[in-house]
Formats: sequence, structure tokens, C-alpha cells
Amino acid sequence: MIYSTATVPVNPEGEPKLTHEQVWKGLELKARDARLFLPPGLCTRCDVTEESATHFVRDATIAGTDLREIITLELQRKVTFFQATGPREGAIVNELFEDEAGELQLKFYCYLGLRGKEPNGPEEQAEQAQFDSDKGYKAALLSTLKRTRELLAEGKL
Repeated sequence: MIYSTATVPVNPEGEPKLTHEQVWKGLELKARDARLFLPPGLCTRCDVTEESATHFVRDATIAGTDLREIITLELQRKVTFFQATGPREGAIVNELFEDEAGELQLKFYCYLGLRGKEPNGPEEQAEQAQFDSDKGYKAALLSTLKRTRELLAEGKL
């Protein structure tokens, strides 16, 4: 199994301040259309195909791989991506919270396996290394905040 976690401050010194509501809008927008947040060409399709009061389903093609995710939103707090189809199974979570000092934080964590692969085998170990690297999900959190600031400055958030 793959477990990874990363937390970053939402408002580091030198960056334009984001409110809780602005970050939440960015997270919700990213959940509905990853193309706006991923590097150009990485996500070539991202469509919400079902919607209910408790969740929505998106079908996407990311890095050439088709996947389906069931996404739940805990208003103003947490977005959970359940991997229904695709190479991974499990859940990826983005959580927005205030730390003990009242500073806004964005946290990523996941618990995943690779479908059809040996648990803790070489493929999962490689995936774990990627998640934990400087180009893993900590970078994704920082990129999400950067893109949220850009969308806000463009008046699109």
C-alpha cells in the first residue's frame, strides 16, 4: 500500500493572501475540472458525468490513462477522490484547516494500492517514491495554491 502526506501553509510570506473561501473555491474547481490546475496537456479530458447531493463522478484522462473518480466535498473543509477505475485504488484527500496558531494550511494525504500489482512490490515502491519526492503531492499542493491565486487575479474564481 502507498501512504503519503504533505501539508503546506496557504499564505507563506511574500505571497498574496488567500482566504479560506477562496482556497475552497479553488479546490472545488480543481475537483470538477483538473485541466485548469495540471500542467498543459497532462489532463486531456475531465468531465463530471454524474452528480448527487452527496458526491459527483468525474471521468478523466490524465497522463494518457483513463480513470473514474467518485468525489465527495465536505463543505469548506475536505475534498476526497475515491479511485473507482484506473491504475490506482483507494482515496486521495485534500483538506483545508487552520493550525493551532490560526494559520490556514492545505494538507494532502492518500492511501492507495495499484490494481493488479503485488502489494509493496516494485511498482508500488516506485509510486511511493514519486509521491514522496519533491515533484510529488507537496508540489501539487503548491501548484494548486499558485493556480488559485492566478485564477483570482484573472477574476475567474
